[in-house]
Amino acid sequence: MPALGAWRVPVAIALGVVVVDQLAKHWAVTWLGDDRTIDLVWTLRFNLAFNNGMAFGQAGGLGPVIAVVATLVIVYLLATLRNESSRISTIGMGLLIGGAAGNLIDRLFRGDAWLNGAVVDFIDLQWFPIFNVADMAINVGAALLILGSVLSARREGATEELESSDEADQERAEGAT
Repeated sequence: MPALGAWRVPVAIALGVVVVDQLAKHWAVTWLGDDRTIDLVWTLRFNLAFNNGMAFGQAGGLGPVIAVVATLVIVYLLATLRNESSRISTIGMGLLIGGAAGNLIDRLFRGDAWLNGAVVDFIDLQWFPIFNVADMAINVGAALLILGSVLSARREGATEELESSDEADQERAEGAT
């Protein structure tokens, strides 16, 4: 598969995630300001929060460092796209890149200074840290990459087992003649 072809699906997924994430965050900032909360179902509600740290509000104030690390991760993932062979891994890579880019955009542009912005979070389960669409994409993408890796390892193991079985059959056939 040519390098450009390997990029199409994950980049399209990443762009889709960024668009949905940024539209959702725009909606949240516009409609959930002034301490407005929208209760939906059970404990699920929309509640606006800003996170200048990393996942789950940890490491507050390290936004610039997190932004640089996120940029490096995105570049690394884009560089390794051509190595992805399974659909699951390709989709996972696209989700991961899109989620990281969505949150990086917040860090770059939603603050008083470059790289000093806070990520917009608004999905609140009330028993779990508040998160956003990009966070969901990152977690689902990471899970798909792990699943793709496990399935790939199983396929390789089954292929090696089949090849060694074929070699043994061939050796027995040669020994019988």
